[in-house]
Amino acid sequence: MKNYILLLFSAMLFSSQYSLAQSSNKDILYVGTFSERDSKGIYVVEFDRSNGTLKQLHTYEDKASPSFLAIHPNGKNLYAVYREGLSPEDKNGSVVSFEIGKQHELIKLNEQSAEGAGPCHISVDPEGRSVYVSNYVGGNYALYPILQDGSLGEVAEVIAHKGSSVHPSRQQVPHLHSVIPSPNGKHIYASDLGTDDIAISKVQKEGSGLEIAGMAHTDVAPGAGPRHFVFHPKGKFAYSIEELTSTITLYEVNKRNGGLTAVQTISTLPEGQEVVDNTTADIHISPDGMFVYGSNRGHDSIAIFAVNKKDGTLSLIGHESSGGVRPRNFCIDKAGKFVFVANRESDNVVVYSRDEKTGKLTPTGQEINIPAAVCIQQL
Repeated sequence: MKNYILLLFSAMLFSSQYSLAQSSNKDILYVGTFSERDSKGIYVVEFDRSNGTLKQLHTYEDKASPSFLAIHPNGKNLYAVYREGLSPEDKNGSVVSFEIGKQHELIKLNEQSAEGAGPCHISVDPEGRSVYVSNYVGGNYALYPILQDGSLGEVAEVIAHKGSSVHPSRQQVPHLHSVIPSPNGKHIYASDLGTDDIAISKVQKEGSGLEIAGMAHTDVAPGAGPRHFVFHPKGKFAYSIEELTSTITLYEVNKRNGGLTAVQTISTLPEGQEVVDNTTADIHISPDGMFVYGSNRGHDSIAIFAVNKKDGTLSLIGHESSGGVRPRNFCIDKAGKFVFVANRESDNVVVYSRDEKTGKLTPTGQEINIPAAVCIQQL
């Protein structure tokens, strides 16, 4: 009897370990979309690391155009900005909180007004206390506390930008494109495409939430149009991708006050190619901090750069086709082995393997059809 119980326990332990090993080969991706060409809202996709395949698990359909997503650091909640407001007549967008279910499905908790039109980006404080929503059309960003159950409290602050820049049609008014917290959460960096400005604010603890204190400004080259912003893992450097000039600017970060000093600006296009019908979109850095990637819409490629270990400067390695049309957003696998690219106009998410030594991308031949895919987040 004793041997039977021991044998049964061993079998159960092996089964549990086998199931755990199996589950470790599966990743979950959440894909945001624009409401075009029969899009069903937010798509939940399983990625099988063992064979590189993508499989649609669920969709969540609510209001129009869940254009950007962010996942809470605890992995239990997801937040999405919708271009549609609290009602179809609402001129502002909205922000929605979800619980992530046991089968990775999305369970809606609550929604709040985005406090501005055309929300295009959302981010979460590194400690999971607050959410930042950037409103492109509204020219402002909003801060929301995250409540104990993962839902969003009422808006705590709305910061409106002022000004303009040199582009005759794209920079007549402010256009907030992203708010990125520093790795330690002490500062936020608000990229304004319309005013050629990266506004830096200190973030202070206020009870269980946060409040924004003061603002400094980093002038960007006129007509550049800063869009997204990413930190080097060591926090000493940061990179801004600039939509209108198809460039990336390297900044040295003052860890004491969060200030930025421009060091280098480099094109995301092949050498000698002019910026004709190309706008950049997204930027990411490899987990080891050795490579930076940026997406080109028009050239329809992912630009690949090597990072100098000492000074953070970039050198172009090359380009890889995005595998579709107008790659708006992409995601580097947390393990650094794969890259997923969302092509808005060709309605597909394409999988690439990533060489961790050279930084180069290779199409795996795997992709999935998702109408107007514009954002990818990995659970």
